[in-house]
Amino acid sequence: MNPHAGEEGTIGREEIDIIAPAIRKLRGEGIEASGPHPADSLFHEHARKYYDVALGMYHDQVLAPVKALAFDRAVNVTLGLPFVRTSPDHGTAFDLAGSGTANPSSLEAALKLAAKLSATP
Repeated sequence: MNPHAGEEGTIGREEIDIIAPAIRKLRGEGIEASGPHPADSLFHEHARKYYDVALGMYHDQVLAPVKALAFDRAVNVTLGLPFVRTSPDHGTAFDLAGSGTANPSSLEAALKLAAKLSATP
């Protein structure tokens, strides 16, 4: 996805030249994929009923709304690396380090997902 889905090429061709062909390839491999979708209308409650995963073109496009929806339990996954990389969906919280007040839920979720993604069948 990209802001406003490129408005059919008016404000960028990423959707036409990169995203749409990638979606067609995924569909050809049997993966149920749709898009491109405009990022500014993909995260409201009704829209979230129609997908399991949102793949964004850059960091804050997806993380900002995800943090608003599930700050203490969301996980960031980086794709395209030769290894599994997950991380808590928030910053390092150095200001909370050693205070005993930090919520470890997002870190725990990131570790659990990394273990699941790393498991060999």
